Amino acid sequence: MGVGMVGYAFMGAAHSQGWRTVGHVFDLPLGARLAAVCGRDGTAVRAAADRLGWAAAETDWRALIARDDVDIVDICTPGDSHAEIAIAALDAGKHVLCEKPLANTVEEAEAMAAAAERAAARGQVAMVGFNYRRVPALALARRMVAEGRLGTLRHVRLSYLQDWLVDPGFPLTWRLRKDRAGSGALGDLGAHIVDLAQFLTGEAVAGVSALTETFVRERPLPEGSSAGITAAGTGSGSEPGAGAGGGAGSGAAGFGQVTVDDAAVFTARFPSGALATFEATRFAAGRKNALRLELNGSDGSLAFDLERLNELSFHDHTEPASSSGFRRILVTEPGHPYLEAWWPPGHGLGYEHTFVHQARDLLHAIATGTVPAPSFADGLSVQRVLAAVEESAEKNAVYTPVPAAPVHASVNLV
Repeated sequence: MGVGMVGYAFMGAAHSQGWRTVGHVFDLPLGARLAAVCGRDGTAVRAAADRLGWAAAETDWRALIARDDVDIVDICTPGDSHAEIAIAALDAGKHVLCEKPLANTVEEAEAMAAAAERAAARGQVAMVGFNYRRVPALALARRMVAEGRLGTLRHVRLSYLQDWLVDPGFPLTWRLRKDRAGSGALGDLGAHIVDLAQFLTGEAVAGVSALTETFVRERPLPEGSSAGITAAGTGSGSEPGAGAGGGAGSGAAGFGQVTVDDAAVFTARFPSGALATFEATRFAAGRKNALRLELNGSDGSLAFDLERLNELSFHDHTEPASSSGFRRILVTEPGHPYLEAWWPPGHGLGYEHTFVHQARDLLHAIATGTVPAPSFADGLSVQRVLAAVEESAEKNAVYTPVPAAPVHASVNLV
């Protein structure tokens, strides 16, 4: 399958790693070929194509979609362009992988989900890039919950903490503008943990009570109109990376208004009666990429820390109290999700491997004609939760129901 990717910065590099590697690791029903990458700057995108292993470069995403050698369109751009590109690609008969969150608004997400449903009738698939589902430990956690190892769920607790905006001198990049990003920490980080909560529990969030805050309301304008997330400006689709906490530098001229949230905290209820707490911030000094979660049930508990991503903590509450307690599961055995294709037990994987697993799952879905997970319907479900959080926060934490949407969390348990 020929892959065409739009965007080539942080997420583009991560997706490229997945596409380059997947056929060298997994036994696949379909192969992947890096046909073309697209970006607005011709010189930069050609350099990215050479660096990341793409055969060709385009400067117009419409031209990329029209290429006969592109079967899959992989969207790694800011959220304001997701809907237009994805719908055009699906209408052109292409399969689509779209980075999270699915869109900037519920209306855009609904249009994308509808386009995906129409395309499915023609044999096309559409998937959202919630890559943390592909961490083997989290896929194992989902399997254990589905098997009933925790009994009846009572509590779901998730937080995602970063610190790259602590410096008030960090420039006003696209991620701090609502027209480009849709929301701030809520959509950037909160979308991940909402999806994980729904994936792990197999339930859709029923309602939320939320607070959001913008701590730094004005920031220096970056040099140039297309600067990315770092002060140097890495272009379309970029996200924070090493050293992304620096100041504005000598190129900044004037200040602009931050129009998104810096942090979001909310409680939630699931239809089963389980309660959840969520926290997403880019202002937690010292926390670089700290995604943590815990599930408590009547028969046990599970806990996970992304900074120790090869481990899962499990407590079996059915064991005698004299010998029970949390124990560490080292998730590196060939019987664990995805790990049959990797290294001997004890040899851990990393962040980049989630994108290899993502490519694997999409290719399997295309080959078998099955709905991939997370689907665009799953992405719409997350978008509805994010919208309810914003609505609740505007009303000073008034409990806000989330409209029901299908969640396909039970698919692709590996």
